[in-house]
Amino acid sequence: MARKNTEELVRSETTSRGYLRFPVVSEGAEYLVMGNLMRRNILTYKAPPLNEGYDLICIHPDPRHRPRRGEKSQLRIQVKSRYQTDSDLGFPVKRETFNAFDFLIVVFLNIGEFFGGRDGSFGAAPPEFYSLPSRVVRRWHEASTSWQKVRLKGRGRILEQYKGERGFELVAEALGVPKPTR
Repeated sequence: MARKNTEELVRSETTSRGYLRFPVVSEGAEYLVMGNLMRRNILTYKAPPLNEGYDLICIHPDPRHRPRRGEKSQLRIQVKSRYQTDSDLGFPVKRETFNAFDFLIVVFLNIGEFFGGRDGSFGAAPPEFYSLPSRVVRRWHEASTSWQKVRLKGRGRILEQYKGERGFELVAEALGVPKPTR
């Protein structure tokens, strides 16, 4: 089997089923989430590669903090990402992983438009983040096909409470991390 050259791997990888993959871009999603959580003063660590069920571990930055009623001492975060700007706002998640994470943060990286024969060179937009508590993922989960999915399209106003800064605030509240202020 001919070995792919470095230039091809950097650009993209097409699987045997015809799906386009960008390993560097996908890995970057976890680091984007880490940076945003740390920006909110949430101490965030990357779990070991191929860890089952979660990708990040979050804790309170104060080592002497004792969780109050309703707070957790640590949170497990699963990160899912979609690279295309014109995605269907859906992402795969298996029912078996529900008990392994406290929040699922989906990142729509919006690097360009790829559907309908487009090559991704146009349509880039800023990334969007949605921090979904596991109970919400359970409620919105569709297991009707072999591709168990959660679809965000059509969720409208209810989705706003999980988007961007509001979603990161939910993670901070669950850990009892106050907003950084003077």
